[in-house]
Amino acid sequence: MGRTEKLTGAAQNGWILRGPVLIWRSETRPRDVRENGRMTDTTITMYGAEWCGDCRRTKKQLDELGIDYRYVDLEADPAAADVARDISGRTNIPVVVYPDATHHVEPSNADVESKLRELSLI
Repeated sequence: MGRTEKLTGAAQNGWILRGPVLIWRSETRPRDVRENGRMTDTTITMYGAEWCGDCRRTKKQLDELGIDYRYVDLEADPAAADVARDISGRTNIPVVVYPDATHHVEPSNADVESKLRELSLI
């Protein structure tokens, strides 16, 4: 819990394996674009559900910090749960994917804040 993990292999390149089929998931993996050593694409994607207390807490934190992020509601889009699981290797939520292709699963507020500072987003 709260561990930052690097996406590897096909997942890092925006592909996921569904049975014998490799599927492109470009909108689930933010680009890591740097200009003068700083990220220019600061897209964060969070997979969560309204019934999840940790998801509500993490959304509130990102909102209060003024962080732009893409929220994927797993209740509204149940198929996205497979994408979140492919990224994290787990079924726990929230899954927060950062612009540098790392992610947190069920992060604490301190974990998220530390990562945002590391990425110079706050």
